Amino acid sequence: MSHDLRMWILDFLAPRSCVFCGVASEGEEKNICSGCYKDLPWSEPAVSPKSDIFERSIAMLQYAFPVDAAIKAFKFDRKLYYAPAFAEMLSSSRNILPCDIDAVLPVPLHWRRKAIRGFNQASEIARPVAKLLNVPLVQGVHRHRATPFQSGLAARDRARNLRGAFEAKYRLSHGHVLIVDDVITTGATMRALATVLLETGVAKVSALAIARAG
Repeated sequence: MSHDLRMWILDFLAPRSCVFCGVASEGEEKNICSGCYKDLPWSEPAVSPKSDIFERSIAMLQYAFPVDAAIKAFKFDRKLYYAPAFAEMLSSSRNILPCDIDAVLPVPLHWRRKAIRGFNQASEIARPVAKLLNVPLVQGVHRHRATPFQSGLAARDRARNLRGAFEAKYRLSHGHVLIVDDVITTGATMRALATVLLETGVAKVSALAIARAG
């Protein structure tokens, strides 16, 4: 089933109302009402300092209620109606993202985990971001090694867990790629992926997530 058809079915089965409080939208269709949007746990600041890997690392929200519950329901309970709400949360990132991004890449999911889950949550989040920036969504890297879940691991173990997990399908020549995922904790996953991108010819890498944990 195509993404557009799936989202049409979701809209048909679940008319636009706030995903957090259930209040139906009035006038302009929104997935988060103005009251809940204002009360979300926004990160201050959302942008982390430039590092040796990332030009810019952005997490729009803190991994706290109700965002944490929404992300868990989206990933593990297949509540795909949260995807447009996440897009609304990330829409304001356009003002703080680098202006020279020319491609968006979702963090790849190993094929076994994707088969079990039925979708890659990072792809669902990254797609509207690419549309917002008017740049292509690329899938030039795959996760060729299944890794244990990162949650519960210490920072050093997270980095070790991801060593050699990603592999480029072909040489990428984009000037500035934006990696997108749902949550940043230590940043180990995005750093491992960014390293592969830089080794394959990408000039610069930035990172964007819905929320930052820890």
